[in-house]
Amino acid sequence: MNKTKKGWFRPGLIIGLLLLGAAGGGGWWWYEQQQTTVVPYRTAKIERGALTATVSASGMVNPVTQVSVGTQVSGQIKELLVDFNSEVKAGQLIARIDPETFEYRVRQAQADVDAARAAVLTAQANELAAAAQVSRARVDLQEAQRDLDRKQSLVERQFIAQSEADKARALVNTTTEALKSAQAQQGVSQAQVKSAQATVAQREAQLSSAGVDLERTRITSPVNGIVIKRSIERGQTVAASLQAPELFVIAQNLQDMQVDASIDESDVGRIRTGQRASFTVDAFPGQTFEGTVEQVRKAAVNVANVVTYVAVVRFSNTNGRLVPGMTANVRVMTDQRENVLKVPNAALRVRIAGIEPANAAPGSPGGTPPAGTPAPSSPAPNPPASGTSFWNGGGFGWPLAHAQGSGGGMAAMRERLAGELQLSPEQLAKLDTILADMRPRFMALRDLSDDQRAAEREKITADMRRQISAMLNAQQQSRYAQMQAQADAARAQSGSAGAAPGGTGRPPAGTAGSAGSAGSASGGTASGAAPASNIPMPAGGIAPPLPGSGPMVDTRNRLVAELRMDASQAAKLDAIYDAARPRFMALRDLPAEERPKARERISGEMRAQIQQILSAPQKERYAAIVAESAGRQNTRGRIHVLGADGKPQAYNVRLGITDGTMTELLVNPNSPDAQVLKEGTAVIIGVPGGATPGGAGAGGAGGAGGAGARPTGPRLAF
Repeated sequence: MNKTKKGWFRPGLIIGLLLLGAAGGGGWWWYEQQQTTVVPYRTAKIERGALTATVSASGMVNPVTQVSVGTQVSGQIKELLVDFNSEVKAGQLIARIDPETFEYRVRQAQADVDAARAAVLTAQANELAAAAQVSRARVDLQEAQRDLDRKQSLVERQFIAQSEADKARALVNTTTEALKSAQAQQGVSQAQVKSAQATVAQREAQLSSAGVDLERTRITSPVNGIVIKRSIERGQTVAASLQAPELFVIAQNLQDMQVDASIDESDVGRIRTGQRASFTVDAFPGQTFEGTVEQVRKAAVNVANVVTYVAVVRFSNTNGRLVPGMTANVRVMTDQRENVLKVPNAALRVRIAGIEPANAAPGSPGGTPPAGTPAPSSPAPNPPASGTSFWNGGGFGWPLAHAQGSGGGMAAMRERLAGELQLSPEQLAKLDTILADMRPRFMALRDLSDDQRAAEREKITADMRRQISAMLNAQQQSRYAQMQAQADAARAQSGSAGAAPGGTGRPPAGTAGSAGSAGSASGGTASGAAPASNIPMPAGGIAPPLPGSGPMVDTRNRLVAELRMDASQAAKLDAIYDAARPRFMALRDLPAEERPKARERISGEMRAQIQQILSAPQKERYAAIVAESAGRQNTRGRIHVLGADGKPQAYNVRLGITDGTMTELLVNPNSPDAQVLKEGTAVIIGVPGGATPGGAGAGGAGGAGGAGARPTGPRLAF
């Protein structure tokens, strides 16, 4: 009986131990799963506020005008009348070179002048003697001629022989030649006088030259200023040969100075005159000095194959604390935005393996390029339109301005439909097919006349709505009908109040930031200063803005608002855009390498045309807008948002300016992402080492995984 109990006890014990081990293993597995699923991400908030983009550089404090004082004669410094920091006036004697040698040269030159003047007197006396000889020869000739006439008369009366008359004629000839000889001698005397006078002028010039050299032994200040450098001592010998030796350096005005900052060639395109700048110097730590960019010099400075350009920052040194030669750390404010969304730069460097953006489907309509893909310099050209219905059509109130690009109006329409109608993957595939079929039909509108285009557009829009509605369920169809009604109401409002005269729609795509619009290419965020105060308000008021949103509309509306355009000017502006639209359309037929030059050529012509419709004050403000937007560009990036369930979600985003710590986040207010990417949303800025969400590694290209791991660097061109 004991054996039986003992045999029964052993299998039961083994089974119990197995069950206990299984329970313990399950508990450990559950605990580990919880530990690997919940990852304590480091987060920060999306903020809203002002953002300032700057360019950092180093430079040197210099006077605006400094003069190097040298000498043009050689000699020994006999007197030294000023020292460092001496204030001098223009013309003031500051040093003297021993003048003895030059005084002797002046005396010698003066003696040469006196001798030359005496030679002139001698030559003039000889000229007078020669003149007297000419007079005597002329008298003798006259007497010989009278004697010949008298004897010729007597020969005719046969009172004397013919030989007497011949002798008288020979005397006349001899006297004539004597007169000619005297006249020639007189000419020689006159030439000798002129030669002597020329010698006098030469000697006087030598005297003047010697006098100038003597005067140059007196070193005077050319300007009013302060001596900031002295290179000579009393008794020192200076030699002036091909290059004048530097004796002093005089700063004309230490109250008005400048910083010559070396700007890297990658940043020089963002620097322009008139920008505000600040700088610090090591001599006054913690203090910031303000200035203005006065000039950007076009001469490149190449040092060790590093190319820089000099930007002159002008500032007022009223208290005189800053002195020439100080090293300055300069920050030039290149752009400034107010009330914008901004994210920490650390959020742009985080990459979590296995987490892909929900708003990125490369290759599909509406897909966003992967992070790090540079934004195109100019959106793709779009089909022409003559009325606002083209811009606000497309099935519901989404503009078709970018209907031909993967990230334009149809992409936005697809995103909104997918978000508001909660489309399934099968429905999304059908929607992509419908939009792909509609795109060439909308493209073909450009070949129709204006009166035919409106009717055909309505037909295409109705057909697209019908096909979209057919793939929806009953609840989705009801919501889609509401969206159509809202779109029709918005289109009617834009057609009556917002359309430009003559049915001109929005500015064409492909012109923002590069086509003479000089507007912001920041994805619809128009920024800039208020209209210049010197632009008069038009009598009929500023032309009304076009409705809607987007970079093209913001560009046109910004120009109208800041330049205070009236309705007539706005109509001409819209006509310029309409005329350029088909030219931008033709860019797609060019090879890729030829498009940038062709686009810039069209843009330049548009800028010239816009200039022609502006007044003088408007032209000045327009030039400032063009310069302001020249260095403005968009980039793309990726951020990870921490959802309510504690899991990260990736989003591809468009980015604007950065201040080195925060970066502007560009979000279309009508985009579904605007519901998530808003002020206060938590974004992931770091992943602790060893943490793996869902078992996936937290590293990745450019990732921030690893304990204390430093990010590999920003992915954007900050």
